[in-house]
Amino acid sequence: MSYTLNRFRLKLTFTILSLISLVLIVIGIFIGKLMEQTYLDTQYELLRKEALFVSETINDPSVLSSHDRLLEQIVHFTDSMEVRITVVDPQGDVLADTSDPNKNWENHSHRKEIAEALSGKVGSDLRESTTLDEQMIYVAVPLRQEGSNEIIGAVRSSMSMEAITQSIHQMWFSLMMGLVVTLIIGSIVSTRISHDITRPIEEIIRVARNITQREYESRVQIKPRDELGQLATAINFMASSLEQQMYQISENQQRLAGVLANMPSGVILIAENRRIVLVNNATEKMLNLSSNDLIGKLHFEIDHNYGLSQHVESVIKTGERRRDEIHLFYPQERILDVDFSPYINYRGEIKGVLTVLHDITDIRRLEKMRSDFVANVSHELRTPITSIKGFTETLLDGALKDEEISRNFLQIIYDESERLFRLISDILDLSKIEQKRITLSYTEVSMNKLIEEMKKLLQDQLLKKKITLNLPKSSDVLIRTDEDGVQQILLNLLSNAIAYTPDGGTISIDIRTEGKYLYLDVADTGMGIPEKDLGRIFERFYRVDKARSRDSGGTGLGLAIVKHICESLHGTITVKSKEGEGSIFTVILPLTSWEIGQ
Repeated sequence: MSYTLNRFRLKLTFTILSLISLVLIVIGIFIGKLMEQTYLDTQYELLRKEALFVSETINDPSVLSSHDRLLEQIVHFTDSMEVRITVVDPQGDVLADTSDPNKNWENHSHRKEIAEALSGKVGSDLRESTTLDEQMIYVAVPLRQEGSNEIIGAVRSSMSMEAITQSIHQMWFSLMMGLVVTLIIGSIVSTRISHDITRPIEEIIRVARNITQREYESRVQIKPRDELGQLATAINFMASSLEQQMYQISENQQRLAGVLANMPSGVILIAENRRIVLVNNATEKMLNLSSNDLIGKLHFEIDHNYGLSQHVESVIKTGERRRDEIHLFYPQERILDVDFSPYINYRGEIKGVLTVLHDITDIRRLEKMRSDFVANVSHELRTPITSIKGFTETLLDGALKDEEISRNFLQIIYDESERLFRLISDILDLSKIEQKRITLSYTEVSMNKLIEEMKKLLQDQLLKKKITLNLPKSSDVLIRTDEDGVQQILLNLLSNAIAYTPDGGTISIDIRTEGKYLYLDVADTGMGIPEKDLGRIFERFYRVDKARSRDSGGTGLGLAIVKHICESLHGTITVKSKEGEGSIFTVILPLTSWEIGQ
């Protein structure tokens, strides 16, 4: 802050000194140029008179015809003066020159002052002499024949500019010294004046700058008894008022920011100029765009066919609230319930639109899952119940008398009741797993031993379809997990593989460890899964080949149960399959219960 105040004081002092300097420089230049021109004019006049005097003296033809006599005459006139005299004939040839009497001079007719003199005028020039190599001033007058106006030559007088230049330099030096002394005195005086003038202003500026930096407790300490004192009092009152108001505004902003940041619903505020001025964190996640990509943009620039723009425009034009469901497909499919409300100021004018986005994807998904579950359960239950009912009615209608038919029908009824029991048991198991109502007991489990037990349990089914089961070739792996859960995972995956592998096929089990996780692979050479069905095979009751699944006695819930058990054990399951070549299901589980949650 002190740097800014000193800068202001220096600026004022510099302004005063600049004005003084400007006046002195202008006056100095004017006087210097005037004196310089006056001195030059004086020298021109002296040289002109000297040339005229010489021309009147030597205009006698007898003098001009004798070089020695002519030279004697012109040297006589220059003894007491540092003047160079040159006499030329009408053709410009030099008849005599006092600077070097014996030199053979070149023709001077092209010289400016000589040409003007031979034409009957007084010629003058200021240039560097080609013979003397110094700056010279020249004045030439016509030489007229005595008793007539005939021009018989020209007389030129010249003088070196060295003395004149020294005088001019001395004059400029004196002016500069005077300017420097004046500036020194002026700087002392102006510094004192500027300090007295700017001190109260600088104090007010300091407080005003502090207020802009939110230092509202700052006050003006210097209060002069003039208009600046009244201004200082007003600044202090304003700072006190702003301090209270900004505290309230800050509190309100923090509350609003906290509410917006933690709202699960998205909020977009669009101004009347159609530009987005506010978004919250939920909006960024829903639209997969950062606030930098949204704020300041026109609403239709980020619409991406969401259907928001038409509702925004309608609300701005009509002022009526609107509501609609909008589907998003990027970065993932979402269903939004969007409320469009007009933003109205205290004058009742529509200044924008407040858009609130509610993510109802999970609600709609649950509604669909509930609907699909009811439909699937109803469909799955109807088949065995219809069979049981049909064969029971047949028996009651008289088929009981035929023992063989009765036994076949009763066997069918028993099989369907078993299927119904398995279906209900799987539904109950899946419900318990989803609701976290199963108790997990973590113990050391030998994977090779568990796989051997599963092979014995399913041996009859393997022999019936002549399927070869290849066991892991790696050494035994111990895993700390829930044994019943892993057993159920293996049982469902192997049963599923047996059901979809043709007679004479092969099922392979492999286990390996990578880092802190166990990888369990169950591969078969079955019918495979079409690529379009890979994303849905873990859904309840979803079957790739519905007719074949029912024939195998499956309930359509096995893979759904496996997926939920894996999630309960903090693991995952993936599948790779190619239609007609088989499938590979990979279960990934943490090796120890200590890895859970890490």
